[in-house]
Amino acid sequence: MLSTFSGLPRTAWVVFAGTVVNRLGYVVTPFLVFYLGSRGIPTAQTPYVLGALGAGNLIGPVVGGLLADRVGRRPTMLTGLIGTALAQGLLFAAPNVVTLALAAALLSAAGSMVSPASGALLADTVPAERRRTAFSLLHWAINIGTAVAGMLGGFLATHGYWLLFAMDAATSLAFALIVVTLLPGGDAVAARAADSASGVGYGVVFRDPLMRALLPLTGVGLAIYSLTEVCLPLAIRDHGLPATTLGLMATLNAALVVVLQPIATNVLARFRQIPVYVCASVLASIGIALTGVAHDTWSYGGTVVLWSVGEAMVGGIPGAIVASLAPADARGRYQGSFQWTWGIARFTTLAVGTTVYAAAGPAVVWWFSAVAGVAAALGVGALAPMISRRTAAPTPVADPAPVLGEAAA
Repeated sequence: MLSTFSGLPRTAWVVFAGTVVNRLGYVVTPFLVFYLGSRGIPTAQTPYVLGALGAGNLIGPVVGGLLADRVGRRPTMLTGLIGTALAQGLLFAAPNVVTLALAAALLSAAGSMVSPASGALLADTVPAERRRTAFSLLHWAINIGTAVAGMLGGFLATHGYWLLFAMDAATSLAFALIVVTLLPGGDAVAARAADSASGVGYGVVFRDPLMRALLPLTGVGLAIYSLTEVCLPLAIRDHGLPATTLGLMATLNAALVVVLQPIATNVLARFRQIPVYVCASVLASIGIALTGVAHDTWSYGGTVVLWSVGEAMVGGIPGAIVASLAPADARGRYQGSFQWTWGIARFTTLAVGTTVYAAAGPAVVWWFSAVAGVAAALGVGALAPMISRRTAAPTPVADPAPVLGEAAA
């Protein structure tokens, strides 16, 4: 499998290794509701903490993108990773709901600062023709770490919730150590950003017509994917299936993506990335929409296979597209804007998805997945000519032929 990613520069592999290590500690958030229950937090107050956790994901990418361009990739990554470790301790020790919510917001904000900086670092160090593979490698690292963390978290929780917080803090600090010792220290691009024509704010992104069109379209796809966290559990419960069925679906998704993504990256490398993204997004949207007709473990498993294959096909294509559109001195902010889109899509789905499912009915949710998902994917496809023009290498201009007598001059 690793041969799929051969030829990438050392920095890409360092980021890969650090991301795997860091995601191994992604064990607190999935078990946060259970931890709050063990602390005696009433069910009615739990949404305050979970809402703060979601709100932090809207703040972190914006700050991370700015800092990545302003002060550098490595300092931003270190700030986010050390802040994450600190926030874990604060969340564990928080005495009441207010402090729990503040610590949760700090945790998600610090954690989501890292991705824009690491994405910008990949764009800095990986040649344009290999960025698709590099971002696919990063996406693979996230899935590998998350898959293992899902199994590890349950084991640790049975032996004490403090182990979850210790594990998450330790892996964040381990990634910070990797950043300090193995990543290049130069941040020449970021050092020039303060005086660049693009400025230091997000105006450079919002003034870009392609990004104004691309971000909402990708956001729709990300929101639909987030339905697997919100409405899939409700659908499984409504059919009277046990909670273990949901665990089985999560394990199936993780295993499929981890196994299939390197294969998909290798097989689909010969095709242009926009058509691949469109086909994969359509497949994922239809797979999620078909949840509406599933009724037992096998049929739910079939839908999970469909959208998992789509996820594996997409890989790191969106991040690679955003990196290809970004000016060299604004790569952090472009990655930050994409991560912010992901955060707001997930936050919106978590906040609204359950309400729509209960009030309007499951059919509305699943039809939305099919119609909006396909429409958004085709919208990205319609942008392909403009993206290609922006990202195409300039054609060398030949020297004009000398006029008569010029050569002798």
